[in-house]
Amino acid sequence: MQPNKKSKYKLYYHYNMGLKMKNVDEFWSEFLVKTNKDCSIKYTDCFHFHSTKEWVDKLLKLVLSGQKQATTSSLYAYETEGNKIPQVGDCSIVTDWEGNPNCVIETTSVIILPFNEITYDICKREGEDDNLDSWREGHTKFFINEGQELGYSFSECMPVVFEDFKVVFIK
Repeated sequence: MQPNKKSKYKLYYHYNMGLKMKNVDEFWSEFLVKTNKDCSIKYTDCFHFHSTKEWVDKLLKLVLSGQKQATTSSLYAYETEGNKIPQVGDCSIVTDWEGNPNCVIETTSVIILPFNEITYDICKREGEDDNLDSWREGHTKFFINEGQELGYSFSECMPVVFEDFKVVFIK
């Protein structure tokens, strides 16, 4: 595996650079003020879900509607890219494809388990699929592509990070 190589297939597309940061910082400040949070709190991440505009838009709508309340990532991707695994209480900003902030989510639960131990009761919280087979098919394809990009191989026993979250602020 190649450390710190960024994946174009990453579910969490990190938006840590560019002109959008001013909008992100203003959005975060607005969140802190409107929710009476301590102004010293920093967001954990700023990202959009998925790697294509079509899916980013679709998944953002699901998050904003409350249908999508979880996400799954490869543990190998976190390790390869040197990113921190989410922890309960982490707050992140979710953006649209263009990097405009739309909401703040707070991590409510994190479990790490083998891909093949994900059940429909777990994966349905992602709000994307009507059955386990559909979820497995879509995520297998995603992890194969991401693995090729980052230098890991997908397997049925590969550890995944399943993160539950709740929307705590919408602009």
